[in-house]
Amino acid sequence: MDPELLSLLVTRDMPFGKYKGRLIADLPGPYLAWFARKGFPPGELGRLLALMHELDHNGLSSLLDPLRKNRRAP
Repeated sequence: MDPELLSLLVTRDMPFGKYKGRLIADLPGPYLAWFARKGFPPGELGRLLALMHELDHNGLSSLLDPLRKNRRAP
């Protein structure tokens, strides 16, 4: 797993749709599961959504907590 991609999950916003402006790491599981069923968008966004879906689906979202704390540090 690429650590850079994990870091992007807590810094990139969803660029469109119902959750536009929300961090990818904060997207709800059912929304991520919908993308998994319908198909992730191409490119980096799709890779990030697929990674977040895997983390969420496997109960590993807490792995992002240290990255969130580092992001908030001054």
